[in-house]
Amino acid sequence: MSSYFEKHQKKQLVSSYFSVVISIALVLFLLGLLGMLVLNANTISNNFKERVHLSIYFKDSAKDVEIKQLQKSLVLSPYAKDAKFISKEEAANVLKTEYGEDFIDDIGYNPLQNSIDLSFKAKYVTETYIDSISQTIYNKTYVSDVQYDKDLVTIMNSNVKRISFWILIISAIFTIIAVLLINSSIRLAVYSKRFIIKTMQMVGATKQFIRRPFIWRNIKLSIVGALIALLAMGVVLYYINTTFPELHLLANPITTIGLFTVVFVLGILIAWFSTFFATRRFLNLKTNQLYY
Repeated sequence: MSSYFEKHQKKQLVSSYFSVVISIALVLFLLGLLGMLVLNANTISNNFKERVHLSIYFKDSAKDVEIKQLQKSLVLSPYAKDAKFISKEEAANVLKTEYGEDFIDDIGYNPLQNSIDLSFKAKYVTETYIDSISQTIYNKTYVSDVQYDKDLVTIMNSNVKRISFWILIISAIFTIIAVLLINSSIRLAVYSKRFIIKTMQMVGATKQFIRRPFIWRNIKLSIVGALIALLAMGVVLYYINTTFPELHLLANPITTIGLFTVVFVLGILIAWFSTFFATRRFLNLKTNQLYY
């Protein structure tokens, strides 16, 4: 009978430890991913902004020298990320590849124009700035037309501000939830030992002496949970970085290491504070209150 009771107690103990580790790991994992999103929100938004292209179309009478001079001046400008020349033949081949038909055979000539695709550095992707550049380029006598998706730029800049705001709000909410969940798991683990705590206190053990093993045990559990969370974070970040290399999520190793360190330390601190206040609560309870 005694052996069965001891096995039952051990199972309960292992189950309690397991729930603490899993709670810490899951919460820190979500917090870590959210932290990575916050840190890379600017990089991600810049990546989308730099995909906006300004298409410059040239008249058939435009000279090669004029086009090359414009392309060179655009490449050297502070706002340009890239300026790629696309001949009318290249444009025709692209359309042929996309639609699977050679429209030149149908109409007998190539109606497309030579063009330059201009991409901007992220900070210059605003409707006002691009409009100003577009007008300057359009005023050149050999330029036929200048086009870009104005609505996309407007929507993008508006959404970036809105998304950044909500990311901060969600991060704050997740942080509070993380503290509450980890605190709840640790309080339940300490609650199962409340009679042992009171017994030790009755035989003269000091509060610090009683509290110390609980704190160290939960710190060890939090370390295990944090390591599991960091491993899962590493796998997910590696997968995202491999699938979407243009996001450059791991381009700054110092930022990544800093985030991992913060997540690890945060897990330990939450475990320490939760255990400290949980044990203090049971240390201050009277004997008849232990059953409620």
